[in-house]
Amino acid sequence: MIQKNEEYIVDIIDMGYEGEGIAKIEGYTLFVKGAITGEKVKVKVLKANKDFGFAKLLEVIEKSPKRVEPVCPVFEKCGGCELQHLDYDAQLEHKTNMVKNTLRKSLGYEVNVEDAIGMCIPYNYRNKTQYPVMNDKIGFYASRTHAIIENEGCYIQNKYSDKLAKSTFEILKKNGNTTYNEETKKGNLRHIVTRVGANTDEVMLMIITKENKIKNSENFVKEVVDKYPEVTTIVQNINEKDGNVILGKKCVVLHGNGYIEDSIEGIRFKISPLSFYQVNPTQTAQLYSVAKEYAELTGEENVFDLYCGIGTIGLFVADKAKSVYGVEIVPEAIEDAKENAKLNGITNAEFICGKAEEVIPQKYAEGKTADVVFVDPPRKGCDEKLLETLKEMQAKKIVYVSCNPATLARDLKYLTDNRYEVKKVQPVDMFPHTSHVESVTLLSCII
Repeated sequence: MIQKNEEYIVDIIDMGYEGEGIAKIEGYTLFVKGAITGEKVKVKVLKANKDFGFAKLLEVIEKSPKRVEPVCPVFEKCGGCELQHLDYDAQLEHKTNMVKNTLRKSLGYEVNVEDAIGMCIPYNYRNKTQYPVMNDKIGFYASRTHAIIENEGCYIQNKYSDKLAKSTFEILKKNGNTTYNEETKKGNLRHIVTRVGANTDEVMLMIITKENKIKNSENFVKEVVDKYPEVTTIVQNINEKDGNVILGKKCVVLHGNGYIEDSIEGIRFKISPLSFYQVNPTQTAQLYSVAKEYAELTGEENVFDLYCGIGTIGLFVADKAKSVYGVEIVPEAIEDAKENAKLNGITNAEFICGKAEEVIPQKYAEGKTADVVFVDPPRKGCDEKLLETLKEMQAKKIVYVSCNPATLARDLKYLTDNRYEVKKVQPVDMFPHTSHVESVTLLSCII
């Protein structure tokens, strides 16, 4: 029986969804953070459940040739990255296999999964960064905790964002603003968020507070804009609720027009504070290009863009579609989508605010159908009511953009049991050095 605090020497036979090494001791599974497939390691058991446990890596006895020295000095403490110790080509191989294995287990057969598309330079790629501030510190959360890890510079964030956020934090403190404390529920400043338009150089700075006011806000804004004239807008977001949710629903514009713009392959997008926009601009172009290629639009198709956000996919493919009908639950995102259609002179796209699982069944009952459906759901995947409607509608193609292989596998199982077959899957590495992977799946209707 495996016991807590016992030490073992084990062989790492695989890697899990969060990049942790997997070992077996007489059938008992141990998850070992920082270990790599093929290594022999010494570990100490931290937690032992009935069928599996978690262990700390004490020593690498036989090192994998795929192991590299992490570039970040706080990699082992910070929760932002899980894979910096793994060679980048090996990261891509791991993510390809993760998608492939997850789909095979769910569907019961091998799926055509292409090799993951990586980045030429997999660093400093994030155009949006959320910095928690607490107890007079700014940084990122330690793995599985809310302890703040301070560092000199994050290797996956935009370099400008890192500099701006830390300077903003000091200016806020200098003007008498206190940081929020999760235990006492006291203090005002909770997060500092930056968004950078990679192809426009427009910058949004957002201050998340518990209270309605920022002390000396006029002086704070002046200091920031004088020091960083690239900041085109500053927004205060108010989140009065205690808990893990970062953003509240109320935004107050302190400087500028309250949004920034960016572009993907020539399509311009307005991005509001509460709207979703992919964080890796280089790989977003790859992701959406694959989705457009899979759809093989001829200009005659009616297209649904579900969970459409600010209309990114729908507007990206509108030039090859007869019509685009987008649905999104976030009102601010839908307003942005409508503005984005006007901004780009796109007249064949319509955007509706609502839940896809409610809007689409209703519209289908009224006789509205699609030839091609794009879905880009959150990590929890598609609602089953929506999948039921897609089954009945029998669109010729479904192009499923996923950020979670597990829920993708679940939804593909439903669809392949109901008139669809998976033709091909293309993973795209949107988040180098982390365990996350996006993918585009093409499904074809079996008539």
